[in-house]
Amino acid sequence: MSDMTAVVTVAASSFAASFVEAVEALTIVLAVGFARGWLSSLSGAGAGLVALAVIVAALGPLLANAPVHALQFVVGVLLILFGLRWLRKAILREIGLLAKHDELAAFASQTLTLAGVSRDGAGIDWIAAAASFKAVLLEGTEVAFIVLAVGARPGMLKPAIVGALVASIAVALIGAAVRRPLSRVPENTLKFAVGVVLSAFGTFWTGESLGVEWPGADLSIVGLAAMFLAVAAALVALMRPKLVRAA
Repeated sequence: MSDMTAVVTVAASSFAASFVEAVEALTIVLAVGFARGWLSSLSGAGAGLVALAVIVAALGPLLANAPVHALQFVVGVLLILFGLRWLRKAILREIGLLAKHDELAAFASQTLTLAGVSRDGAGIDWIAAAASFKAVLLEGTEVAFIVLAVGARPGMLKPAIVGALVASIAVALIGAAVRRPLSRVPENTLKFAVGVVLSAFGTFWTGESLGVEWPGADLSIVGLAAMFLAVAAALVALMRPKLVRAA
């Protein structure tokens, strides 16, 4: 795999994963804004971003100074677990065992819940701010992990950061323009794709840390991704007819 191909792959993986997480955070921030006021919602979201920046700034140097093989093993295993979790949920949603994530339903539920909580005093609504803070911090932590994981190899951190920033800024700008949940985003398809890619990266790096000499070097990531995609697609094709007949 050429350097440019690796850069594009890392940036695209970071972008897709970050886009999904940013959409979910946006839904909650919008719900808080409509139900409790924009000052409180945006204050909480801003505080979440600051806390996230502190976490990333603290972890960055630690990762940079960690032994390469130990770092590859830990990150590889975590990527496999993370990727397979996304892939499992995407498969279950695709065959109908789990309901697909509905941003409009999540928005309505959050708005109704927050609207029913009484507010004391003027100024910042701390309940609302805390809801926005939690959403941004939790979803942002997943984004930070993905960025640090896919960018763990030398020279790949900047493309991973750029992919995440572009995705986050895009979602924020679209959300500010339309002021409604991004319900038309093919979230399950994105999670399916990201689960495949993260699982492939994780398998490659775990094997590399254990001394496995992959055929084709970095190009093996493409083959591993194709394998995970084929297995996942086969599971969907096998399970969906059985569930239809059972229904």
